[in-house]
Amino acid sequence: MKETEKYQDAAYRFEGKMPWKQAIPLGLQHVLAMFVGNLTPLLIITGACGIAGGEFADLQVSLLQNAMLVAGIVTLVQLFAIGPVGGKVPVIMGTSSGFIGVFSSVAATMGNGILTYGAIMGASILGGIFEGILGFFLKPLRKFFPSVVTGTVVLSIGLSLISVGINSFGGGNNANDFGSVENLLLALFVLVVILAVKHGTKGFLSSSAILIGIIAGYIAAIFMGFVLPTTGVTADGVEYTKAWAMNWDKVAQAGWFAIPKLAPVKIVFDMRAIVPVMIMFVVTAVETVGDISGVTEGGMGREATDRELSGGVVCDGIGSSFAALFGVLPNTSFSQNVGLVAMTKVVNRMALASGAVFLILCGLIPKLGALVSIMPQAVLGGAAVMMFSSIVLSGIQLITKEPLGPRNLTIVSVALGVGYGMGANTNILAHTPQFVQLIFGGSGIVPAALVAIILNIVLPRDKK
Repeated sequence: MKETEKYQDAAYRFEGKMPWKQAIPLGLQHVLAMFVGNLTPLLIITGACGIAGGEFADLQVSLLQNAMLVAGIVTLVQLFAIGPVGGKVPVIMGTSSGFIGVFSSVAATMGNGILTYGAIMGASILGGIFEGILGFFLKPLRKFFPSVVTGTVVLSIGLSLISVGINSFGGGNNANDFGSVENLLLALFVLVVILAVKHGTKGFLSSSAILIGIIAGYIAAIFMGFVLPTTGVTADGVEYTKAWAMNWDKVAQAGWFAIPKLAPVKIVFDMRAIVPVMIMFVVTAVETVGDISGVTEGGMGREATDRELSGGVVCDGIGSSFAALFGVLPNTSFSQNVGLVAMTKVVNRMALASGAVFLILCGLIPKLGALVSIMPQAVLGGAAVMMFSSIVLSGIQLITKEPLGPRNLTIVSVALGVGYGMGANTNILAHTPQFVQLIFGGSGIVPAALVAIILNIVLPRDKK
């Protein structure tokens, strides 16, 4: 009994020792939480560059395989560190969705084609090196990132992800049956299971609530396939497969082993891609500071140290350059998993490392990756709405770490009202210069972060 309690306690300590039979399930729920999000940006950008199918079908499969391998490797570096690279913090790394807006604009400017994707990779290599250099100087720059700024960034991250979570809850907003009763009931079932396990059990089972809920969702979707039709017909008379139906053929057709390819696309350096991507990497550094602050605050109950923040940002940058060598979009700290840590309080390094190893295996064993990739969006959504809301609460905890005087209230209010509002409603920027749309139009996180940083610099301190 005492041995079991010791292992349960280890789950809440970063360097605690726990057996693999307990560490693996805790790590696996991190992988399930980020798996779809890790692949989605690649699907979107390869589509924007016109290399999503046809003669490029094999290339896209190779890029998706590489995305899993790279995410696992960079996560291990973040957890254990190689010299100054890595913050030794409980953060899962993955393909960033924050760059989707910038990359889509680059594709629109440069036109479709493999060269455009190569230019995105070239810009990512240079941008990653730039962010890595920035990480080395983070200690003197940290005065620009007090808890009110990082808290506002974390809060913006959470707010931006809530809509992503609710889209998944309905089955994925690109699904023909988005918002159907079947999708909503499946997502609700997963959420109820998570809540029941989280608050109806203790110790290891309670910590594994997300994984148990997702497994229950898989089983429910299988039974739904036996009793409900898996196809529907649109208003135009076109037949489609329902979003909750799992494509087992994809698992059957996937291979057992494949070696990832280095440099699957030719690297191109083009200033039309380099300038906007470089700016985005500065914002990504702030977002990473916010994520690490959020995970240490939400999971460890303390502020992040200078060493953790610096190493984390360096890993973010170098990891992004490393990813580009494999044709993968920038790898950054995954906000979804910050929410998972904040909710479960599980920060054990071995647990998260087991998830990273699973990602690497998914990159080497396509059949494993295919098994996870067929997860219905509604199953993910049932878990995501709760996890993403936890990020909002972590942001609020950071903001309120210091008394909310007039100055801090102004920073938060203006950053969220003007900054986040501007990024969330991109139509307001339709008549501004293209570089403004590139910087502010992709996500509410970017303008909110910049507004918070600027106000923190220019506003006078409150008198004590």
